[in-house]
Amino acid sequence: MKTFDLKPGDILADKYRVLGLLGAGWEGEVYKIRERGTQIERAAKLFFPKRNLRHRAAYWNARKLHKLRSCEILVHYHSTEVIECHGEKVSASISEYVDGDLLSHYVRGWRGKRLPLFQGVHLLHALTVGVEAIHLLGEYHGDLHLENVMVERLGLTFDLKLIDLHHWGPGSRANRQHDLCCMIRLFHDAVGGRKQYSKHPQWVRGICCGLKNTLILKKFRNVTALRLYLESEDWTE
Repeated sequence: MKTFDLKPGDILADKYRVLGLLGAGWEGEVYKIRERGTQIERAAKLFFPKRNLRHRAAYWNARKLHKLRSCEILVHYHSTEVIECHGEKVSASISEYVDGDLLSHYVRGWRGKRLPLFQGVHLLHALTVGVEAIHLLGEYHGDLHLENVMVERLGLTFDLKLIDLHHWGPGSRANRQHDLCCMIRLFHDAVGGRKQYSKHPQWVRGICCGLKNTLILKKFRNVTALRLYLESEDWTE
């Protein structure tokens, strides 16, 4: 099964009405839904059966989101349903609906399809604060990039939500370091990527370290070190 191909108006588990497709990935598809009784809007991630043998991926996702329920950068998990779709048993993870914009779409809305450096460093700081809370609980995200970050609100800083946690094994130091390197790459991509890199001031290149993981990890031992660096630098230059 490559797609569930659900349409607006379809009913799931006799409880939810499908409003539309929000996104798709390796593990499954995410739909905007509405509870039929309360009329509350939610999000439902439907796992492709071949990626979710014996519902293991869905149950792992539920346990991890529950463990990290105090982390404001993550969506709030509600429940897991097993529904029938096209004759197959399918796991659906029900969570809060975030009314925001994918970071990839948000970035393309700026002039030159890239964030100004001021906004870029504020984005990186907001992301660092959120991911640090996950790491302090011994966990990691596992797949940080522009398509897995939602911009919920922009005021003095960014309000972000991360989607699509991945499971590459236990919350090891290596997995947390992978998150750190992915955050630096995300910042690099958001402010223009390779085309703009040579034009950026030294402080940008000092954060990105040429996207060489060994140099990034030598400069920033962990996400906390990156946060402290961002909070202590003089950004007026």
